[in-house]
This record gives sequence, structure tokens and C-alpha cells, in this order.
Amino acid sequence: MLHNFVEYIGTPSQCCVLGFHNSTSTTGGQTYGIAMYDNSKAFGSQSRDISAMSHEVGEWQNDPSTVNPTPAWGNIGQVQGCQNNLEVGDPLSGTNFTDTVGGFTYHPQELAFFAWFYHQSPGAGVHGWYSDQGTFKIPAAACPPGGV
Repeated sequence: MLHNFVEYIGTPSQCCVLGFHNSTSTTGGQTYGIAMYDNSKAFGSQSRDISAMSHEVGEWQNDPSTVNPTPAWGNIGQVQGCQNNLEVGDPLSGTNFTDTVGGFTYHPQELAFFAWFYHQSPGAGVHGWYSDQGTFKIPAAACPPGGV
């Protein structure tokens, strides 16, 4: 966990990475994740307290080595173009909700369900939803080959 700390890719102009997850090997190595706990308010409502952390923990659980394949999806959330892995936070990046525990209100990020990626009907969630707060009520749109 990083407190009000972000990273960049290569140069500071490639800012900001709020978290990521991966493994030391795609065949069962040690998995890990890094995410920021944000109370800086530097990113507005898009990243608050545990939003980046909930995004990364959800993805780490579903796609620890970042190679858990799905049908191609994209052009939603933080994804421009197409991708084909089970990154349950990416399509809903910035879609946070509130949960009050012990008098403190947290802002976890909403996450997509397996059924959304695999076009299952009905969805496996309550009310047939495809995400934990019901933003996704239909499966992912197919993404054309080549990422257009």
C-alpha cells in the first residue's frame, strides 16, 4: 500500500499509475499487487481512499498474472481499444460507491463480474447484474479484432 504516492511509466509525463498487480511468472510464481491509498484529493472523486486498492485487489484475485484470457472487450472505463483478459476493475475505472464502516465512509470501486466478460445470460449477480453495484446490466460489447 502506498500512501498518496503514484508512479509513472518511463518519464513523469506518463503519470500516473495508481496501482498494478502481476506475478514473477505466468506459470505460478509469486503474485503481488501495489496500490495507493489516496486521501490527498489530488485526483478528485476518481480516486478516493481505497478505490485504487479495491480495483487492484479485485484484479489480483481474478487475474493474478494478467494473462487470464477472456473474449475481446474494450473501449470502456480505462481501456482504449480492445483487451482480452479478466481485469475486473478496468471497465469500471472511476466508478466508485460508498460503504461506511466504523464511522468512516470508504469509496471502493465497482467491479465487473465474470459473466460480463463471457457474455453469459442471465448474469450471475443479484437481479441478473453484470457488476457488483448494477452499473452493468448487459454483457460486454464484442470488441473487433485489431483493437479498433
